[in-house]
Amino acid sequence: MNILEKITSAIVDGDNVKVIDYVEQAIKENVSAQDILNKGLILGMNQIGKLWNDGDIFIPEVLVAARAMNSGSEIIESSLLKSGVEPIATAIIGTVKGDLHDIGKNIVGMMLKGKGFHVIDLGVDVTKEQYLDAVKSNNASFVVCSSLITTTMNYMKDVIEYFKEQGFRERVIIACGGAPVTQEFADAIGADVYTADAVKLSEVFLDIVEVR
Repeated sequence: MNILEKITSAIVDGDNVKVIDYVEQAIKENVSAQDILNKGLILGMNQIGKLWNDGDIFIPEVLVAARAMNSGSEIIESSLLKSGVEPIATAIIGTVKGDLHDIGKNIVGMMLKGKGFHVIDLGVDVTKEQYLDAVKSNNASFVVCSSLITTTMNYMKDVIEYFKEQGFRERVIIACGGAPVTQEFADAIGADVYTADAVKLSEVFLDIVEVR
């Protein structure tokens, strides 16, 4: 098993320590940061996505794998920037105004990073103005609005309407998600994307990028 295969295997196992060790070893062996990302880290997260879709793993396993992937990507981030490797797209994520839950949103961010996206995480209690400012500042193509409680999910509609008012609605793909959110709700407020889980969302976003 070569070093990239070891990285992939460690991601699937959710072994944060081994991922860090193997990434650092790969760097010492002069493996390019891009190969570490694409042939090690992202390949591992793709396998996690398949296991999730097949029902072979659950949220805890996805979370530890995503955290391991995040640790590995942080090590090579500066090298990627120096080598001019560009992310496939930029996504703005956040939990909407009035809601302080962040676990689901965090998993979304990790899964998107695992597909090669640059992720700007605005945190929790995010206003419509913060979403739009982040889109403008980072030339983002995707926005993810998360909510875990029914009293805040309607703010997603406010975000979408605000983007319309400011003339930015057609420039971005807006996704919504969270425990109380349904496809019917997403359709009613005019969201572009709804998925029941973070793995599927990252796959949908990647498909959109590849079509464009």
